[in-house]
Amino acid sequence: MTTFVQFHMLTTYPLSNPNRDDQGRPKQALIGGSPRLRISSQSLKRAVRESSYFMQDLAGHTGTRTRRLATELKTELVDQGVEETQAEKIATDIGVAFSKLEKGSTNATTLAFISPDEWAMARELAAKAVAGEALPTEKELRNVLLRRADGAVDIAMFGRMLAESPEYNRDAAVQVAHAFTTHRAQVQDDWFSAVDDLKTRDDDAGAGHIGEHGFGSGVYYLYACANVDLLIENLNGDRALAERGLASLACALATATPKGKQNSHAHHPRAGYIRVERGSDQPRDLSGAFHQAVAPDERASVTALTAMAERLDRAYGLSCEVNEMDVAEGVGSLDEIAGFAAEAVRGVSADA
Repeated sequence: MTTFVQFHMLTTYPLSNPNRDDQGRPKQALIGGSPRLRISSQSLKRAVRESSYFMQDLAGHTGTRTRRLATELKTELVDQGVEETQAEKIATDIGVAFSKLEKGSTNATTLAFISPDEWAMARELAAKAVAGEALPTEKELRNVLLRRADGAVDIAMFGRMLAESPEYNRDAAVQVAHAFTTHRAQVQDDWFSAVDDLKTRDDDAGAGHIGEHGFGSGVYYLYACANVDLLIENLNGDRALAERGLASLACALATATPKGKQNSHAHHPRAGYIRVERGSDQPRDLSGAFHQAVAPDERASVTALTAMAERLDRAYGLSCEVNEMDVAEGVGSLDEIAGFAAEAVRGVSADA
């Protein structure tokens, strides 16, 4: 049976604009007839990948999402003394394994998630080509270069799609929902002006610049679900790395935030309440607790969340192990939450 770890988090954001829409305003959603503020799952996953828990604790085990593998490879070869035309040909011949390249450019047409092992192999193939060895054909190159599983934790968690090589796609082991405010919340507008330090009143008394931007605040509900069996499979069976990854994920979800307008608002929120569940029952989110907006405070959100979990579990006969951290009540700690999540790996059969 598949083992799942589910994260439910409530985080209070101050006045901020961490994730903007196409007009530069906080993203929004209409839920249960009530306006809410929203943070996209894509921006949350990027914040997790850029957190210290991934960048430092999982150093050497995270991928790079880029269109510039061939461009970077060419630069490295030129720096090593390879003639530019030769360096470009070698780099482009290798780069097409991940994606088609733009016409007249060494940049790919689409982003690709590239693991450290794949980067290392690309460099090894380039070195052999410089030494005079012929590169494999394009199809053979993909089989040599690309990996279906390796030690890149973020690719194992969030998956990847390679349009040119679908057999090397990776299914995401971790699903992340859009976070949204548990209560009614609307965008507010701020009009601001800036002063030109070198302009005197004799020139004119007006501002050097005027503008406006939107912001909002609220208690956000975030849900994420990890398929532990698939995570281990994507990591090529490295169970110790899977444990480290789940612990880092728990910590990052609780502390990482998109950085939009962070210099303007200094938003650095941390989850005030965390509920982690592990077990083999089919996952279920608890967003229904907030379909009808609750009162705009964290305690009302905690009450609604736990009540929804109890009602769903009773109705569907679900049973899972639960660990909680509640800052206001002095219950639990992030270390305990991380350890609880990581322990799920030990419950997965070695034959799974």
